Amino acid sequence: MKRLRILAAACALAWPAGAALAQDPAALAAAPGAARPRVALVLSGGGARGFAHIGVLRVLRELRVPVDIVVGTSMGSVIGGAYAAGSSVSDLEQMARLTDWDRVVADRPAREDLEFRRREEDVLLPSRIEFGLHRDGLSLPPAAAGNAALELALARLLPAGTRDRPVNQLSLPFRSVASDLVTGDLVDLVDTPLFLTMRASLAVPGVFAPVRVNQRLVVDGGLVRNLPIDLARKMGADVVIAVNVGTPLAPEKNLGSALGVAQQMINILTEQNVQRSIRELGPGDVLISPELSGISFLDFRHIDSAIKGGEQATRELSQRLAALALPASEYALFENNRLATPPLSDTALPLAEVKVESSGRINPKILQVQSGLAQGQTLTREQVRRAANSLYGRGDLERVETDIEDEGGQRAVAIRATEASWTNSRLRVGLELGSDFDDANRFALKVMHVRSSMNPWGGELRTRAQIGEERGIGVQFHQPLGAGSPWYVAPQAEYGSSSVDLFKAGRRDSRYAFSQRSVRFVVGRELGTWGDVQGGVVRQSLGARVVIPEEASGKHVANTYHFMRYRVDTLDSLGFPSRGYLLDAELAGMGSGADGTGAMAQFSLQGMSAFRTRDWAGHVYGEYALASSGVAPLNLGGFLRLSGSMAESVEGSRIAFARLVMARRIGALPVTLGGTVRAGFSLEAGGAFDRQQEHAAQSGSPFKQAVSGFLSVDTRFGPAYMGAGKTLHGSGTLYLFLGPIW
Repeated sequence: MKRLRILAAACALAWPAGAALAQDPAALAAAPGAARPRVALVLSGGGARGFAHIGVLRVLRELRVPVDIVVGTSMGSVIGGAYAAGSSVSDLEQMARLTDWDRVVADRPAREDLEFRRREEDVLLPSRIEFGLHRDGLSLPPAAAGNAALELALARLLPAGTRDRPVNQLSLPFRSVASDLVTGDLVDLVDTPLFLTMRASLAVPGVFAPVRVNQRLVVDGGLVRNLPIDLARKMGADVVIAVNVGTPLAPEKNLGSALGVAQQMINILTEQNVQRSIRELGPGDVLISPELSGISFLDFRHIDSAIKGGEQATRELSQRLAALALPASEYALFENNRLATPPLSDTALPLAEVKVESSGRINPKILQVQSGLAQGQTLTREQVRRAANSLYGRGDLERVETDIEDEGGQRAVAIRATEASWTNSRLRVGLELGSDFDDANRFALKVMHVRSSMNPWGGELRTRAQIGEERGIGVQFHQPLGAGSPWYVAPQAEYGSSSVDLFKAGRRDSRYAFSQRSVRFVVGRELGTWGDVQGGVVRQSLGARVVIPEEASGKHVANTYHFMRYRVDTLDSLGFPSRGYLLDAELAGMGSGADGTGAMAQFSLQGMSAFRTRDWAGHVYGEYALASSGVAPLNLGGFLRLSGSMAESVEGSRIAFARLVMARRIGALPVTLGGTVRAGFSLEAGGAFDRQQEHAAQSGSPFKQAVSGFLSVDTRFGPAYMGAGKTLHGSGTLYLFLGPIW
């Protein structure tokens, strides 16, 4: 009995000591014969604030703190997944700094990556307000941003060979969570491929499109578990290092808009589940909360500040973290085992097979031809993926998955393309406003409907209509001459009416009401994704009537003319281009003039080269037009076209014009509303040159110079400008525009 009492007393004394060891990582690590505690790193979501995780990882490496388990949500899943797969901290830093995040969070692929016909839609209607139009009504796109740029950025981040590896087979155990968009349940991404896991957890509602995983439609895991500490415990963590970079709740002064209230509601839901998770931390765990004031969820301009914030917060806890450190030699071995094996050189191999599958209405043969991949080509893996990803430029694909298998010195490629269901019947809506705060005021409401993939060769019907100062409707059927063929035919019919002021010596002389009916038949060839060449015949009927001073009668003429046109468009933006080129040259001729006598020919040429230097961007633009009789097909006057002069007031048989525009970035709108805000100026010169000396004598010197200063904003409705312009030795005026292009 005495022995039993002594044994019981010894056990009672031993129990608190054992509990202390379990609670204190330093004690656990130092206990004689004790195994090193398993350390889990839990990284929260937080959008751009999540780059602080890179700073945390950098300091953990300096302190030689090993990480045995990685758990992440949203941006924490991206950083954590790449780290668990073997990416170095320097790899992560390079990804963060070199990725064009404006492209990643844009509502579609970069404009210069779109196929030419999609770029043409921007010229016809620069708005980015689009809907799906189907029998059951209108539908919104599933998210503000497409998948293309995001998935390309994620693919570049991952070490070679890890993209499709299940997360439970990585160098370090890794886990991520997502939210079921239908049920609201937490989705534990246990054995899904790494790339899909990261993409699913990052599907922020309203920013990135949802992802389907195992027949479940999932979005950002932050909605249900933004700091999944419980998941780390289930994976066997003894010590948790939790990093919380979630967006704090906004003060009342920021809640004056519907957008601000909606964002606050999401933040409340996220913050509530974060606080529940933090309460699960024990005394031996470490919570790192970087100071990230001034960095918002989508503020990708402060990457360095976020990384430094993570570093500073981690160094402040270095004394506690040092207890987990390994000796230098042990840590070097641990880190060497974690890092991915350097990839072998990407050898080019002949393609033994190219197989393309597609969902929806798109003919897989079209996708194969457009990708440029064909059996017998000798390509590297990177070249294959780049070719497959170019299909995003169609604008109607939600997802492009590429599988590459090498065997026997040959390469087999399988592409699975998923059509975005809302894109085969798209309705784009645009609003254009303009005023010089005087007599020139205009508006237009425009709509454009595109019905695509109407037949196995990819026929497309485009319908445009507008009301306002100009009224009209037009229908074009674009039919490729084969599956994926660059050759096409495009019959088109249009009706339009408008009122046009005519000028004499730069002053308004009269106003005409015009109406026009036309049909045209076009044969063309697309030149890659950057341009096209086309020719055709047009039959048109024109009606004109003087309305100021009013005349009772008018006249109608009908004519037929032929044309040739060559176009190049690689501009990154129509709102304010900062790189790329534009060229539009057209030659037209008819057998007789509008008065029935003599032949007539017209030529027009427009060209632009855009550039960018740090925060400055701009372009050099020029145009030339002439007509063998009558007036040239282009005229001048108005904003950026001899600013200060009345719109379309400068016309003649020959037109020549050039300008230089430069502007500096001074801010940016939220991604959901638009893009960059710039302040800039223009220098302009040009005029109308007539062959008739007496006309030149009346109008004075034909050569004019002008300047302007402006603020520009790239909005979702299109480019917006507010500025002032003046023609030297002439008039000046203020301008407000929404929607016009240059």
